This record gives sequence, structure tokens and C-alpha cells, in this order.
Amino acid sequence: MKPVAVLVVAKAPVPGLAKTRLAASIGAEAAADIAAAALLDTLDAAVAAAVEARVVALTGDLQQARRGHEICDRLADFIVVPQRGENFAERLANAHADAAAATGLPVLQIGMDTPQVSGALLDECANALSGADAVLGMARDGGWWILGVRHCRTAACLADVEMSTSRTGVETLAALRSTGATVALATELADFDTVDDVDDVRRVCPAGSRFVRATRGL
Repeated sequence: MKPVAVLVVAKAPVPGLAKTRLAASIGAEAAADIAAAALLDTLDAAVAAAVEARVVALTGDLQQARRGHEICDRLADFIVVPQRGENFAERLANAHADAAAATGLPVLQIGMDTPQVSGALLDECANALSGADAVLGMARDGGWWILGVRHCRTAACLADVEMSTSRTGVETLAALRSTGATVALATELADFDTVDDVDDVRRVCPAGSRFVRATRGL
């Protein structure tokens, strides 16, 4: 087991609140179903990784979520902490601090928009983190899909980065380097926010994954 905690930052897949850009094309219920599938696949990948601890920073009401009972059952394998902060950037920085406080370990953080992630890929990123202060995986839309830090104070720089833009990735990299951190770059991945993104992600998911099943017909 690698001395790393995998942190999943997640939003309960509640119709009308989850994946709203996707919902604009396919409806709130269908978008929430896809979000739930992606979250469950991501949690499976975290469990498959050879790491010492797993944490979920959660926002939203799982009682109102699609597949909420299934998600609750899966969370038995995780330390669950609430998200806190005024905006998404603050919530990310705080999630790193909370995961580090809960586990005493370096933190490797992912979201729930890249269900193609595997335990083996997370292990590769954990290995990269052992030789650098941080590891960052860029997303094809200009954001990033994974951020690992050996010390949670490094992730505090996220609070000053504008999230969900086409420059979030490069600005996050610059912010990390401005702290003096050495940064290893991980594999670039596609994530999904709109219906046009789905095929690129689905193409590299395992054939039997929940995400593949949930997106059939799109």
C-alpha cells in the first residue's frame, strides 16, 4: 500500500442540481443518472488503488440523489467529510486540508467527471507524487482532472485560481510552481460537462462500466 490518501471531491447527483450543462441537452433526470454512474465508477477506482486511505469530500443530499442508497453503501469504504468554503476553489483547498488532517497522508484528489480513471492510473499518479511535491493531470478542456500534493499547504494556492475556465489548468500549474513546489505532470484526460464530451470519455471506459451503460443512446 502506498502512503497516500485518494480524495474524491463529489456532489450528490440530485436531478436539477447535478451536471446542469449536460441536463440542458438531455434533461435533469438523465443527467443525474449519468453523474451517479460516473461517481460510482470513480469510487470503485479509488477502492482499487493500492493506497492507505480513501476520503470523499461531499456536498449535497444523497437522500435526494439518483442511486443514493448505492452511493451510501459504497461510501462505507471511505472517510467522508463535508465540503466547506464560499466557492469551488475554496472547497477544493479545504478538502485537501481536511483529507490530510483525517489521514496524516499526502493527498491525491480527483473529481467525478473522469469515470475512465482506474486504480492502476491512480497508482501511477501516487508513484509520481513520491518524487515530486505535487502531481497535476490536465484535462482536454483546459481544466485539470487530478491534483496530488505531499503537503496540504501546497494546495492552499487553489483558492486564488479561477475554476471551470479554459485556463484553469495552466493557472493551477503556475500557482503550484509559485509556491516553490516541483510538479510532475500526469496523463491528460478528457472529462465530461456536456453531451458532446460523453463519447470521448465513454470510448476509454471499461465496456461494462456504469458510465458506459448510463450513456447508451447518447
